[in-house]
Amino acid sequence: MLSRRLLCSLLALAGPTSADLTTTLTTGQWGVWEGWGTSLAWWAVAFGDRDDVADLFFSRNTINFNGQSAPGLGLNIVRYNVGAASNKPANGVSMVTNPAMIPSRLVEGYWLDWNSADPMSNSWDWFRDANQRNMMWKARDRGVKVFELFSNSPPFWMLTNKNPAGADNGKNDNLQAWNHNDFAIYMATVSKYARDKWGINFQSIEPFNEPSADWWNAKSGTQEGCHFDVKTQTTVINMLRAEMDKRGLQDQMIAASDENSYDGATSTMRSLISSGAAAKIGRVNVHGYQYGGGDRQKLYETATGAGKRLWQSEYGRGDDSGADMVSNMILDFRWMRPTAWVYWQLIDGGGWGTVDGDNNAKRLGAVNQKHYVLALFTRHIRPGMIILDSGEYNVAAYDAAARKLVIVAVNWQNDQYLNFDLSRFSRPGSDGALVPRWSTMIGSGERYVQYSDTRMVGSKFWSFFRKNQVQTFEISNVSL
Repeated sequence: MLSRRLLCSLLALAGPTSADLTTTLTTGQWGVWEGWGTSLAWWAVAFGDRDDVADLFFSRNTINFNGQSAPGLGLNIVRYNVGAASNKPANGVSMVTNPAMIPSRLVEGYWLDWNSADPMSNSWDWFRDANQRNMMWKARDRGVKVFELFSNSPPFWMLTNKNPAGADNGKNDNLQAWNHNDFAIYMATVSKYARDKWGINFQSIEPFNEPSADWWNAKSGTQEGCHFDVKTQTTVINMLRAEMDKRGLQDQMIAASDENSYDGATSTMRSLISSGAAAKIGRVNVHGYQYGGGDRQKLYETATGAGKRLWQSEYGRGDDSGADMVSNMILDFRWMRPTAWVYWQLIDGGGWGTVDGDNNAKRLGAVNQKHYVLALFTRHIRPGMIILDSGEYNVAAYDAAARKLVIVAVNWQNDQYLNFDLSRFSRPGSDGALVPRWSTMIGSGERYVQYSDTRMVGSKFWSFFRKNQVQTFEISNVSL
């Protein structure tokens, strides 16, 4: 009796009598890929001293992690969160918190009080937030080259109610008007200090985090957050650009505004264009919490119409299977066309993390199935590749130097063959050439397994997909 694997291999070589689903890959180009990333808050505050964690997220080695063999994700973008919190009173004024605040979500800030803006004075403490900073260095040492500095809230002493969770009414600004420029000084000073003392040159500074949201509330907030009206965003952007330039940070851009939704980002960006502040920003950042809703294409058109790149700068959801992540990622690539894609909490409970964990208790659990799904994208679609127009269930990228095409595809339907037609390429690979593939099942089952059973037949190849299977293919000797 033939083994199941041998039978599948023979079927793959013979090919289906007719493909269940065929996609014709085109050479339409959607931009150069900058990479994949993560935000360090809050998981790195808890686990910033762990080399195995850094290896799992920032290398492409196979890692033995808590007794599991797991592929390193090879992330190349890090978002570093500059904090707002301090247990040390500022000239007798203490930080205010509420019982709902989760302790691990309070990130230590560097500027302690308003006595001096001189970063070498006693008003600043650069030994704080050591773990998050250590993880940033570990990421750099593993090849990460793109860093962004971002804020969830200004330092507590700049706030009206001194509570970094938000205003008493979440619809109101919490940053005091007379501290607008101090906040700009804070962000610019940390960035310059990082360049001069830490060896980290931030590509961008993002002063906001979901600024139009009304849930940054002092009474019930569980994390740092701050509402900014669009008018205030304009003021802060202009001040921040001036403070950055004063410190010789002309090579660093401002990113904005990390709104929660695609539609919200479009609205904010249009307002920043009208106010003139858009001229001071270099990139539009958006979060993916509208999930399957919202008009991604309109945001893309608004950003590119203003000459700005676009990042999906934060995505997360409590689904450890990877299904929601893949679905929304493909929608992002298809309609929003970001040049980078950043996951929020790599370590967290409730299915949010790619690794289960508790940042408060500093407990690490199992590697979730979502991690192995994400690896199919991050390990193969690499910085510098060209993202191609690839259809509704694929993401495709082209490595011009290596003449290699990468396709990541998902099958949401019943078991079927997927047929890939490369006939529109000037060189569609080589007839009979091996097409290596890697496979992960959404939910449970196969985890990043490599196969060598698929070959080009003329300008086509095909592969059998089970329902909820994600596969990555690498095709060599391809020219657009």
